Amino acid sequence: MTLPSPAPDLDRLLDGYRRFRADVWPTERARYERLAEGGQRPQTLVVACSDSRVDPQTVFGAAPGEMFVVRNVAGLVPPFHPDAGYHGTSAALEFAVRVLEVNRIVVLGHAQCGGVRAMVEGAPEMARDFVEPWMAMAEPVLRRIPKGIEGADILSYCEAEVVRLSLANLATFPWIAEGVDAGRLTLHGFRFDIRTGMLTRLEGDDFVPVV
Repeated sequence: MTLPSPAPDLDRLLDGYRRFRADVWPTERARYERLAEGGQRPQTLVVACSDSRVDPQTVFGAAPGEMFVVRNVAGLVPPFHPDAGYHGTSAALEFAVRVLEVNRIVVLGHAQCGGVRAMVEGAPEMARDFVEPWMAMAEPVLRRIPKGIEGADILSYCEAEVVRLSLANLATFPWIAEGVDAGRLTLHGFRFDIRTGMLTRLEGDDFVPVV
């Protein structure tokens, strides 16, 4: 049986792997070996959007082993609700906080978020099985939109508020709230602007540029 040749897009991925082996692996080999032998001990958990333009490791300049990352549509954190359902994000939180014992959780939102747009304008017809009910979790944000905001400003407002909502939902997890109260764990909100490359940090009521 003759296997088909890789598709051009797959060739691009494989070329990337070959560059990794040729250019990155020789200088990072010792790091990977330490991580393989000693296990991972990241200090930071990042909850981020699945958007291909917003890679947390790139934004924060992190090396392998430094961040435990969970990504989903809009970078949402659901409220604490253990049951028989499938809870990928909550499972990642549990593992990072209770097993790896990270000392900070970062929620990374971003501009031009397709998930937030789907919540504001309605999900595309072909994305209503899962995207629509997932984003319904953030609908309280829509009820808080100030009067007078229109167009793109509504999206920007909701993108920022989704970060606040996720931070609030993190506090509903008892072992996260306990860690925060004990000073073992801190929570942080950020928003990344794809067009400008600017990262802002939630400080009090405002997002302030990181300079």
